[in-house]
Amino acid sequence: MARSVTSTAIDGIPLVEPGDDVAAMILDALAAQGIALHDGDIIVIAQKIVSKAENQYVSLDDVTPSAEASKLAETIGKDPRHIEVVLRESSEVVRYRQNVMIVAHRLGFIMANAGIDESNIDHQEGGRLLLLPKDPDASCAAIKARLDEVSGANVGVIINDSFGRPWRNGVVGVALGSAGLPSLQNMVGARDLFGRELRITEIAIADELAAAASLVMGQANEGVPVVHIRGFRSDAPRNPASTLIRPKHMDMFR
Repeated sequence: MARSVTSTAIDGIPLVEPGDDVAAMILDALAAQGIALHDGDIIVIAQKIVSKAENQYVSLDDVTPSAEASKLAETIGKDPRHIEVVLRESSEVVRYRQNVMIVAHRLGFIMANAGIDESNIDHQEGGRLLLLPKDPDASCAAIKARLDEVSGANVGVIINDSFGRPWRNGVVGVALGSAGLPSLQNMVGARDLFGRELRITEIAIADELAAAASLVMGQANEGVPVVHIRGFRSDAPRNPASTLIRPKHMDMFR
């Protein structure tokens, strides 16, 4: 039988508020859609609903911009308070120009604006920004534990977000956090079809699954923050999404 992996949008996830139980929402929506979790299933969750549940909001009224933020704002063209929040979430400003900053997030991601924006936040919530989860891998582990407990299955969980990429137009889904799956598979020492030993090959499995889920989630007003993936199988060791982050000393472009 040919191998296949299916990605299914999970409907019925309500708008998330601080303190909401995301795992319970997912379980309710799966049940309503007639999906029972099986061993090896993967649930991919949009970053924003996890951040909202964890109350990762910052009110701009509470932010006083630093001199650095005010200076950068002149070039970038954003509210200095917004720039200040980006700086607080970052360990390094890598590049900047009109409308965008590329920074090293405190979690290690190299990303635009520290993952902070105002999309998919109710317009009535003006003056608030939403940060990334404090510890995406830990958030995934907690949600996985709840899904496993209730379903009796052993599932994987990914929190995904949209990243731009050097040298390529457009955004793709990537894994900010994961639990219960091999996020990065080391293929060094394996053989190719002609028997040659692989020397440097690693596979970003969690990112590939996150991107597949993003095709179903959409990037605008689709309102589909959860995707169920079935059919993926791997015997590789489980490791968190943090293993996907390339250390600075190995980064040839910083």
